[in-house]
Amino acid sequence: MRDQDFLGADWDYCLVLDACRYDVFSEIYDEYLDGDLEKRRSVGSSTPEWASRNFTGRHDIAYFSGNPFINDLGIPLNELKWGASCDYEWTAADHISQVFDVWKTGWDEELGTVPPEGITQAFRENREAAERAERAVLHYMQPHAPYLSRGKGQKLKQIQKGIRKQEEAENGAVEADGGTLASVGDRLRTNVESVLDGSELAQKAGLWLELDPADVVRNGTQQAALGLYEENLRIVLEHVAEFVDELDGDVVVTADHGEAFGEEGVWEHHIETYIPALVEVPWLELE
Repeated sequence: MRDQDFLGADWDYCLVLDACRYDVFSEIYDEYLDGDLEKRRSVGSSTPEWASRNFTGRHDIAYFSGNPFINDLGIPLNELKWGASCDYEWTAADHISQVFDVWKTGWDEELGTVPPEGITQAFRENREAAERAERAVLHYMQPHAPYLSRGKGQKLKQIQKGIRKQEEAENGAVEADGGTLASVGDRLRTNVESVLDGSELAQKAGLWLELDPADVVRNGTQQAALGLYEENLRIVLEHVAEFVDELDGDVVVTADHGEAFGEEGVWEHHIETYIPALVEVPWLELE
């Protein structure tokens, strides 16, 4: 299996499907898209890790981001409130020439995420900027939870709310999270998160927020989550299939990382967790 080689490969447009694992993608992609598919190894098991390891220089890319961790705010990942509890001193603004924060402009409050059409619409509205750049990336949030048929999105809502609040604080609009008391709370939250990341039960509990309790009781957590995950993937693939004919150039569909459903005791995705479910991603060169 080859490394993903995200920036070293030849493409004009890259469509990133957040948290898309290879095995599920390989079973259904050809119902929507034609092309040559390979399994490749991602450099990270989470978006912050993937981004910070791929974008190390200065890159002339128009990046349409549905993921709040790739943003134009200029705040390092290790300073983001409700961030990924990582030590990466990385900002997209330092490495990517133009980032469009679609996670703000295209956010759907009811769904708790950016639906596929939000990314595509942002691209259409800024097509000239995309064409001026050497390359363009459209970072779709699906199949990443929340599952669109459920419309919950608790985790992403927390991340987005925290980043917006911090952006306001950086701009002097509000006091940064209430001063000393909040800074203590931030440290406590980080410590708690580090403990929870090592607990399979806690990981499953986080996933349960996105699932139908009746479905979990009936089919178990893994099958309930996998069914909604595949549905999310089909939703974004159907949208992408209708959109790609608008792109004039070489198009690749890939992912930043995968998603775990109990493999080796891991659920969802976490930084520096190198199991196949999280690092094996699709690389589809469209015809």
